[in-house]
Amino acid sequence: MIFSKRFIRFNWVVLILIYLVVIAGSFVRITGSGMGCPDWPKCFGQWIPPTTVDALPSDYREAYLEKRSKKVDKFTKILSAIGLEETSVLLKNDPSVYKEEPFNATKTWIEYVNRLFGFLAGNAMLLVFFWLVLAYRKSKLLWISGINLILMGFQAWFGSIVVATNLVPWTITVHMFMALLIIGIQIYFIAAATNRQNILRRFELPKWMLVMLWFIFIITFYQMFLGTQVRESIDVLIKKGVGQAEWTEGVGLPFYIHRSFSWLVLILLCVVFWLNEKGKQFGAIRLSFFVLAMELFSGVLLAHIDMPGLVRTAHLLFASIMFGALCWFLLQARSHKTS
Repeated sequence: MIFSKRFIRFNWVVLILIYLVVIAGSFVRITGSGMGCPDWPKCFGQWIPPTTVDALPSDYREAYLEKRSKKVDKFTKILSAIGLEETSVLLKNDPSVYKEEPFNATKTWIEYVNRLFGFLAGNAMLLVFFWLVLAYRKSKLLWISGINLILMGFQAWFGSIVVATNLVPWTITVHMFMALLIIGIQIYFIAAATNRQNILRRFELPKWMLVMLWFIFIITFYQMFLGTQVRESIDVLIKKGVGQAEWTEGVGLPFYIHRSFSWLVLILLCVVFWLNEKGKQFGAIRLSFFVLAMELFSGVLLAHIDMPGLVRTAHLLFASIMFGALCWFLLQARSHKTS
């Protein structure tokens, strides 16, 4: 089945919207704006959030604390039902979950913009699904679109849980990796649709290079997970009043593994990049190399200065772009035997 160019272009727009959600979500965490809207899907009970505290009811803190307590109670019951009893008890007894923050208009609108991007991305994915139903219902990609749409819905629901639990670190990590899964599926969807149109550029690689690229991809994914653990540890240290000079020692082994693996990926990509430049074949390798260089540079800045917001956002963005570039490249690659 041949897909129209307009359909494929629109799916690239969907991918860009998903990346914008990742960027906005990162900025929300950096600025501590996750509780800018204490309820979901509305914000302080309104579709357009307030700009002053005068627009809120006098008992808004008590009212939203009660709502959050009910949502946390439901979520802990779900955790218990799937066998995560210890996590459920820890979450329910975590005093930070029930800590209410004062109204801050800037944080409220940062969180609101994040939700707007999520709304746009979700509705764009819904449009793709209906487009497939109406024009390409016999395509197997309909199922992939449906799965990704369900994951996006789950991501939106889990986002409300992240807010309700007052940004408990592990929920933020799960939220981010759900975003990566959605990105990966969307890239696979675009590659499959493009391949059906016979315009996807396929190429052959020596088996050792393909294995190396898969190894780089796995390490990159692990690096992103480890990065979230490092960030969560730093959040704990900040709450304890530990200064930036002691963060490295406070985080300990995960920080050193995260840093060392970054250099390992760089060395491996340097080898692949050098071989690629000799043949000047694969733009995705070139993109991955330069994105990794920028990611490492931002990582060095984060390790030696006080975690500036824009640098942290850039660090996550570069990691997400590299993840996407490697996904696209591996979907194009095929192995051949070397003589």
